Order: sequence, then C-alpha cells, then structure tokens
Amino acid sequence: MPRNAEVIRQWQILLDIEKSRLGLTVNEMADRTGVKVRTIWRDMAALQEAGFPLTSAKGPDHRTRWTLMRVPLKALNDPGLTLTEVCSLYMGRALLAAMPGAAFAAGLADLMKKVEKALSPRVREFLDQLPGVIKVKPGAIKKHQKDYAGIVARLIEASAGHRVAKMRYFSASNNREKDYVVHPYYVTYFDGGLYLVAFVPEYGQIRNFAVERIRTLTVTEKGFTPSAQSPASPFAASLGANDGRPERVEIDFAPRVAQYIREREWHPSQRLQDLGDGGVRLTMKVCRDWALRSWVLGFGPHARVVAPSALAEEILEQIEDARDGYAPRLAFELPRAFAIPQPQLPLR
Repeated sequence: MPRNAEVIRQWQILLDIEKSRLGLTVNEMADRTGVKVRTIWRDMAALQEAGFPLTSAKGPDHRTRWTLMRVPLKALNDPGLTLTEVCSLYMGRALLAAMPGAAFAAGLADLMKKVEKALSPRVREFLDQLPGVIKVKPGAIKKHQKDYAGIVARLIEASAGHRVAKMRYFSASNNREKDYVVHPYYVTYFDGGLYLVAFVPEYGQIRNFAVERIRTLTVTEKGFTPSAQSPASPFAASLGANDGRPERVEIDFAPRVAQYIREREWHPSQRLQDLGDGGVRLTMKVCRDWALRSWVLGFGPHARVVAPSALAEEILEQIEDARDGYAPRLAFELPRAFAIPQPQLPLR
C-alpha cells in the first residue's frame, strides 16, 4: 500500500503540473498532495529518472516552477496526444478490456503496441505499476458466436457507410431464426454485450438486435438515408436495452438503501425527494419494461412502487409467482429439539 500511494501521488503531480499554465513550485505540490517538501523533491527525481520531460525555471514571481513539455513524445506528434493522455489510455486498458473482448481485443492489443513504442522503457515501467491499483471487475459478459468479431466489423462498416444489410437473426422471444433486411444506424454497448440499432423497412420501425444472436450478416452495395427518427441515444427511455413509451414512475426506498440510491444517477430524468423516515422517493420517466421490474425487485422489501398502479400490480404478481415456486416444496431445517415430522412427498 505505501508504494501504491507513492505511485498515485506522483501520477497526480504529473496531472497537476500539466494543467498548470505557469507550472508549480515544490511547495504548491506539497500543499496539494499533503506531504512534506522533501518528499516532493524525491518524487520529482523519481519522475525525471523514469524519463518524464520535467523542467524547472524561474517564473515571473522569481520562484522556481516545474513544467512538463506539452508534446514530449515525437512518435505521437501527429495524433496530437499529450503525455498524460497517452498515459491515461495506457493505464485505462483494463477498463477497455472489460468490454466484449472478442470484438475489440485484437484492435486494442495493436493500439497498445503502438503506444508502448512511443514510451521509453523507464516510463513504461512506471506506468505498469498504476494498473495494479486500478482493478476492474466486469459484469456478466455475453457469450459470442464463432464469427462475432467479423459480424461486428461488418456492422460498423454498414453503419458508417449507410449501406443496407441482410441478416439472419435468432429471436429469443419467438425461439426461431428469421431473415431481416435492415438499415444499420449504429452499434452500442450495454450490460456486457453489443446491440445493433437499425431501421427495419418491413415494419417501418427502428429496432434493437443483440449482436450475439445475429447468425449471418451480409453488407450490400445498396445505400440508405437515415430516418429523421434515428435515436441519438440508445435505449434512452429504459433502464435496460429496450425501447418503449416512457411514463412517470415513483418508487419509495427504505432508509437501509436510501444512501445507495442517492449516490447514483439511475436515469437522466430522475428526481429525488427525501422522506420523513430517512428514506428517499425516486421519480423517473422511463418505460415500464422487464428491466425496470427486475431492478425494483432486486431491492426486495426495501423498494415500494408508488406509481403507476399498473407497475405495482406487475411487481406484486411477480412476487406471488416467485413465492408459488418456493412455498409448496420448501422444507425448513429446524434444530433437532424443535424438529417437526415432515410428510413424505411422492417420488417424481
């Protein structure tokens, strides 16, 4: 942990120096990081030894100020990337790798090789320590079919070039495969998977398709003009990967989970109202879909739907269905002294 704190402090010093137009003095850096001046001098020596282009000079106030060269990496002059931008990308590869790897793993690996070539061995050695204190726990990642990466590449090609595509798609709701002609608008990432947002001329609607369910895809030479109703933001009215008519939803959360609710933005339309008992009321304008119901049910007895009544009825129905799945067969284990003979159930 002490070494981690040292590396994080030195990285913050680099960011602060780059942001400062006139540079920073060692005293200013000590005040910002909460350490002694002699510790800052050791940090500056370590960063210079690692190869970071730090320089010092007298400022207008006759105080020695440290600055960082704006474009220190000649190999990256053309893209216009600064040192800290490159370093941020280098350190953030763990976050990028948490996305569906089969589609972007190769491209990400090639990109990182180019970045590494622009960094000196000492700089890489310094940066390699940072991912050790930035860990990523990815959620459930969707399983991919064999040609997943190729399908994603063709979808991006069709979306960028506004070209009509033909695809064979497995519909989970209908449990069958179907052929579609689509106008691909864009590919979006959500909850461990990629989705295609496309206009379907057959239905005259914009629909969403889970990319892992696309069995085959062919990009044609025929072009299309995107519809004026093309959504700027994917799944804007849903907490999940769905579309629908948004409506006002009010949910009361008990004090036990109220802080958890307050600390997050669940939807751009949300409004929070403190309740007298320490709880909180969350109001949103979202569609009443499976994602919303699952989210509410995930809080168990600590969430209660206030409005609309139709949503409250759907939640209650799902609770009753879940209870019916357990209650008839659930056998509770009691201490031997309180054991109650259980009736023998017939073999099935």
